[in-house]
Amino acid sequence: MIFDHDGAVVSVAQKEHEQIFPRAGWVEHDAKQLWINTREVAAQALAKADLNNDEIAAMGITNQRETTVVWDRNTGEPVYNAIVWQDTRTDRLCVELGGEEGPDRYREKTGLPLSTYFSGPKIRWILDNVDGARERAEAGELCFGTIDTWILWNLTEGTHVTDVTNASRTMLMDLETLDWDPQICADFDIPMSMLPEIRSSSEIYGEGRPRGPMPGVPIAGILGDQQAATFGQACLEAGEAKNTYGTGNFLLLNTGTTPVRSKHGLLTTLCYKIGDEPAVYALEGSVAVTGSLVQWLRDNLGIIQSAKDIEPLAKTVDDNGGAYFVPAFSGLFAPRWRPDARGIIAGLTRYVNKGHLARAALEATAYQTREVIDAMRADSDVELTELKVDGGMVVNETL
Repeated sequence: MIFDHDGAVVSVAQKEHEQIFPRAGWVEHDAKQLWINTREVAAQALAKADLNNDEIAAMGITNQRETTVVWDRNTGEPVYNAIVWQDTRTDRLCVELGGEEGPDRYREKTGLPLSTYFSGPKIRWILDNVDGARERAEAGELCFGTIDTWILWNLTEGTHVTDVTNASRTMLMDLETLDWDPQICADFDIPMSMLPEIRSSSEIYGEGRPRGPMPGVPIAGILGDQQAATFGQACLEAGEAKNTYGTGNFLLLNTGTTPVRSKHGLLTTLCYKIGDEPAVYALEGSVAVTGSLVQWLRDNLGIIQSAKDIEPLAKTVDDNGGAYFVPAFSGLFAPRWRPDARGIIAGLTRYVNKGHLARAALEATAYQTREVIDAMRADSDVELTELKVDGGMVVNETL
């Protein structure tokens, strides 16, 4: 997206990338395809507005947060596909890492429960399962990054940096010091030489390389996607929150400059850090499957032709007919953190038709959101004063 100095949108280009499902519970992306698509949409956005890179003052990156890429420091070649935030292959590893203390072993330091959701276990899986990866990592030959770091590396001449919001989703960063924690890295058996430098969310990290899509343009902002939405919705005061209705749902509450430790299944995370100013924290309720349940009805069951058909179909009935969805395709995230949970449709009778299922799918999004808001109210001394919403599903009036 290209914006003018008043914040108005000048040009937009977008492109879907392939979702790779090698086996049940595994979700991958082709990291090289992500970079090629980034180049293509950058060029297309410029072309649509009849602009060139000299007219761009600065660039910012926003990204899927926990998705994990490991690549060769010298060649830039990924050693494996990107392992996506929804991927659950590390469930046994997370149990093993928790030991006798269980999923809360690192919560005090990181704000996160041990879960397949976060990057740390995904890095460990790559080191343990890709031929030669561990030896190369220990020799200092491999880099890790979330997608912001991967794109920044390719945009520039190998700048290996992330921001606090993305680093806070790895399970490897100390919430208080805003730096990698050597003990957790040792426990996870991850060489610290792989890790990018952690910087603020708003500063100049480098310039576009000569042969890239934005030569000479400073890259001056990085925010994980949900934090970017929170900042973009101007949730800049403690008590202001936003909920994004996308593939999953992500509700973030600005809690100010002090991290709030959750006792009701929420994540303590970085909201943003502007230059040298103090870091601002948030409570987050992450729901794995909301919009992707609509995609599942479309792609796996063929109940609808396109996502927008879900609402007219749901409107053909007055209620759910007694049918309920629990869309635990990737286990359940907040506030339950049950990687072993699996999806169910309950309450089926001969009376239930596809209209009822469509309505039950939308209701599943609403019920999961309500559960997160209840947890947030129980958890925080910061009162939730305002909730703003965004994401692809908000065009759905029934929802």
